[in-house]
Amino acid sequence: MKFSVDKHEKYVVLKLEEPKFTNDNTPALKSEFVLLNTEGYRNIVLDLSAVKECNDAQDLSSLLAGDRLCKAADGIFIVCCVNKSIAQIIQMSNLHQSVTFVNKLDEATDLIFMEEIEKELRGGVDKG
Repeated sequence: MKFSVDKHEKYVVLKLEEPKFTNDNTPALKSEFVLLNTEGYRNIVLDLSAVKECNDAQDLSSLLAGDRLCKAADGIFIVCCVNKSIAQIIQMSNLHQSVTFVNKLDEATDLIFMEEIEKELRGGVDKG
């Protein structure tokens, strides 16, 4: 499975660089989510801009694993840059009810920073 990892202070972007999302690459993707989470990344963005095809909603179940890991670490898991055919599978499988999807990478990073600011403000209120 080909992918790139772009690590930032508050989040990490994992870009899947495969034309197809299949059950061949989902185990490696889940492993990468676990590895990043273990490294302390609680906010993960999965960029699917290079992925053009997904034949089975079951293959997308790895997204739920990423979402659970981030939520357990008090973070957020965001999927961005999904093409129309994959978006239809996501709609049919109701994945959009569990996982956060945005159209562009900059929307994902904005959402992460808003979440982080909110957490800091809530933390500040609790201490005061």
